[in-house]
Amino acid sequence: MRTATTIEASGAPWAETVDFVVEAERLGLDVCWVAEAWGSDAPSPLGYLAARTERMLLGSGVVQVGTRSPALIAQTALTLQTMSQGRFLLGLGSSGPQVLEGLHGVPFAHPLGRMRETVDVVRRVMAGEKVTYEGRHVTLPLPGGEARPMRVSVTAERPVPIHLATLSPRMLRLTGEVADGWLGTSFVPEGAATSLEPLAEGAAAAGRTLADLDLCQGAEIAFARDDDELATMLDERRAGLAFSLGGMGSASRNFYHDAYARQGWKDVAAEVRAFWLDGRRDDAAAAVPREMVAATTLIGTEDGVRERLGVWRDAGVTTVRLYPAGADLEQRLDTLARGIELVKEIG
Repeated sequence: MRTATTIEASGAPWAETVDFVVEAERLGLDVCWVAEAWGSDAPSPLGYLAARTERMLLGSGVVQVGTRSPALIAQTALTLQTMSQGRFLLGLGSSGPQVLEGLHGVPFAHPLGRMRETVDVVRRVMAGEKVTYEGRHVTLPLPGGEARPMRVSVTAERPVPIHLATLSPRMLRLTGEVADGWLGTSFVPEGAATSLEPLAEGAAAAGRTLADLDLCQGAEIAFARDDDELATMLDERRAGLAFSLGGMGSASRNFYHDAYARQGWKDVAAEVRAFWLDGRRDDAAAAVPREMVAATTLIGTEDGVRERLGVWRDAGVTTVRLYPAGADLEQRLDTLARGIELVKEIG
């Protein structure tokens, strides 16, 4: 497996974040993804990190479809591919109704069709075509005006791989069909078939197999000295998982809740979400069992984390995204270094 991490430019002092990424590259990390949610954007820090790193791949994890035109996404990807000398990965995601509609004023309706059309147009633009496109969500050139089909003037020597961040079965099938990789989350390796089967179906529809995709999954990684400390660490993370199950998305639509439910945690997910939506946040956190936190993270003793990484590898993960725990930069880098070494050990 390759190793990766994800950073957000607004998550910590920027100088500290840069130091983390530069040192992560020295430690042997393969990929650094830059998040974009409702904080900082992804392309700006990626351009800076392209100048501060030399070897590791850099990816947008993710650019939100709908907040930029497909042509602008393609222009940004080509620019970052040039600036990084061929090290850029374009990660795209649909986000959710709260972010798209609440922050950007863009309808969330038809995310599947919007994603398919966006990927199609992005690939055409990056290929240097004069783009003519008639879709439900994208029409180029805009009809009724004086415009003619155009091609962008920026090019890149290497193609830009496209990864899609998807959770629902239909979006997973689209990922298998049109993408170069999958940026997954809310992952329980014992329930991997619920994601890998639709991915494989989509790949088969395009004459490919899962082996043609980079399957990138992520989780927090932390090391406990013994079982007592491990129990405490798992308990401390119940509230975060409760937020994913109950607070991500909207009252009627939560893709994270649905993903966990499909992977064997249906009853727990429903109970936690009900508590959360009722305003009972402490009860929601208490309803998350330690076993669920352990199942979806890489938290344990060193032997335990090594064993879980092997389970992830055997489930089909090809790139493991590590979110290292730690109270400060030094501790986070120490955790990351131990994680990278364990991934190398298991192969």
